[in-house]
Amino acid sequence: MTDYPDEYYEFFIKFNEGDYYTCHDLLEGMWMTDKGNLFLKGLLQMSVAIYHYSYGNVKGARLMMQAANDYLESYRPVHWGLDLEKVYPFIEDCLRVFPPNIDLVPFEEIELLPELPVLYLYLEDDV
Repeated sequence: MTDYPDEYYEFFIKFNEGDYYTCHDLLEGMWMTDKGNLFLKGLLQMSVAIYHYSYGNVKGARLMMQAANDYLESYRPVHWGLDLEKVYPFIEDCLRVFPPNIDLVPFEEIELLPELPVLYLYLEDDV
């Protein structure tokens, strides 16, 4: 089994728990030491997109998810034990779900936004 940074393993746990803010912190710490790693930046942008959407920043979510899509593209199909072919349908579904004519939703109206699909991430070293 490949040995990854502890923060990467923790990212999977926190992502699957729905703690996207912590995902951002974990990935940003790793990315800050290797800013050329666009794979980490793509996962970071994906997590930030979900977090933005959760508090009504639809425009920010759209921009971040599109950035994640663009950054992760060159790492397909598998990178660092993550099967991106399982991640891309989620990204594409989110981009379809984000309301195109809405930029920001007041906190008290967030529950009116369409729900995002669910994605669980798994390390698959032998893919």
